[in-house]
Amino acid sequence: MSNTSSASSGIGFCGLLAIVFITLKLCKVIAWSWLWVLSPLWIPLAIILPILLLIGIVSIWVNK
Repeated sequence: MSNTSSASSGIGFCGLLAIVFITLKLCKVIAWSWLWVLSPLWIPLAIILPILLLIGIVSIWVNK
């Protein structure tokens, strides 16, 4: 028997999209503000944090 382990590490979709937007911004192809150029980095965080906060609140409420 062979024991194989597969680990995938990579930049991911949001990271790749951020690199594309940054490249386009620096090449002056797009004239967006840096807030929107870097949005692929902060939007997933802005989605995950409220979910984690809600899970924490429910967990504390249930354990009372």
